[in-house]
Amino acid sequence: MPTRHEVRLTDEERARLRTLVGRGEAPARLLTHARILLKADRGDAGPGWADAAIAGALDVGLSTVARVRQRYVAAGLAAALARKGPDRVYERKLDGAGEAHLIALACGAPPPGRARWALKLLADRLVALAVVDASSYETVRRALKQTISNPG
Repeated sequence: MPTRHEVRLTDEERARLRTLVGRGEAPARLLTHARILLKADRGDAGPGWADAAIAGALDVGLSTVARVRQRYVAAGLAAALARKGPDRVYERKLDGAGEAHLIALACGAPPPGRARWALKLLADRLVALAVVDASSYETVRRALKQTISNPG
């Protein structure tokens, strides 16, 4: 039964993949994707295995095999081997000015009745000062971790 995304490797691509797998020095995901493409090759010198057989032999899911095939057909060998980047880009809550406010606040005196600043207190104070509209202690922790200053 023909698959929807048929892989037909050129001689150069096949040689490159065999060399890559033979050396075994690449990351495991890259080697697995290379093996999937070699097994899925329906060209003259390829075995043309079915997705279920590839998944069983390489101990990966059927969806992984299908995704690698589809990326090869749609975007080529490099895209099929490379790791897919995240689809979503997260905006940073604190920009440079916000981080400067946070560091100044953290290096200053803690609120009355406290010996030092807590992450939750810093997050709440940033919201109270209208530096950000909403903040969590994790945002504050990440921002402070990146700095080399030590408020203690």
